[in-house]
Amino acid sequence: MRIGILTGGGDCPGLNAVIRAVVLDGVGRFGDDVVGILDGWRGLLDGGSRPLGVEECSEILTRGGTILGSSRTNPFSVEDGPARVLARVRDLGLDAVVAVGGDDTLGVADRLAGMGLAVVGVPKTIDNDLSGTEVTFGFDTAVQIATDAIDRLQTTAESHHRVMVCEVMGRNVGHIAVHAGMAGGAAEILVPEVPFSTEAVCERLRRRHAGGRYFSTVVVAEGAVPAADGVASGADGPDGADTDAFATEQEAIATDPFGHRRLGGIGAELAAEIERATGYEARATVLGHIQRGGSPTAFDRVLATRFGAAALQAVHDGDFGTMVALQSARIVRVPLGVAVGHPKTVDLDLYRNVAGRYLG
Repeated sequence: MRIGILTGGGDCPGLNAVIRAVVLDGVGRFGDDVVGILDGWRGLLDGGSRPLGVEECSEILTRGGTILGSSRTNPFSVEDGPARVLARVRDLGLDAVVAVGGDDTLGVADRLAGMGLAVVGVPKTIDNDLSGTEVTFGFDTAVQIATDAIDRLQTTAESHHRVMVCEVMGRNVGHIAVHAGMAGGAAEILVPEVPFSTEAVCERLRRRHAGGRYFSTVVVAEGAVPAADGVASGADGPDGADTDAFATEQEAIATDPFGHRRLGGIGAELAAEIERATGYEARATVLGHIQRGGSPTAFDRVLATRFGAAALQAVHDGDFGTMVALQSARIVRVPLGVAVGHPKTVDLDLYRNVAGRYLG
């Protein structure tokens, strides 16, 4: 078979491991020709591609990023985009496409599958917000990076009796914040799923400092928002969280081709408000793209390799319109439509009754 593979959306550690698995298994086991599509769906709009063989992929397992490049190109936002993609697939002589990406990339794959594209999806997002799979590769690496940062922030916070606010990735979900915050012993964890009261956060920090712990670390996901008018979803901490509380809308700085607003800045805003309200010196650190970069953890290398091999098998089984997924430690296939359009949010029992009891 002649198989195309693309990586779309934000980069994350483990993408190269997927590419490597598809190429090595495809060439060595099935005798496939593998074509790398450059820069996500843009490569099937503008014609960017390259042949991939064993030599190109033999030493990329440990490398972060993606040797194919990536973009947030949405063919459905471009005039005649879907028709151009399908025509390019025919021109390249591709029998199938393996699309590696998150909700946006796989959402395009799902729509194109309905138009006849033979496509199999591989779930990729450091936010871990794709439904249908228990975990996505890249998430473990991002959590480890964030945890290391929180550990370092704790020591400087203690030395200077400061409040350190650490802003981590998480547009719509707070999986990274919850896991890294728990692992790092944060005093507060704030997530997009539960609008927070700044005053309630400040009051809990005052109680903490009054109890003799003169430093605190607050972990906040970039998409977290304060409740309207200070009405606290988290007035009593995660145990009292109310997911129906009204969340104020964040101002859009810019949007991508899928309509997502560029986020960032909640950490600095929260630190400034904490210092104003409590008098404690507060500083903010934004981890940002540091969480995306560098070598993947061993877990992510293994998971990405398993996903790549399973996607290739799905192609050869002709099981198109599906996504490979991790469920109960096994790699399974689910319909693409199951995976996209409804983000997997934080388990509120974990947030309220586990993370909430073990805050630092």
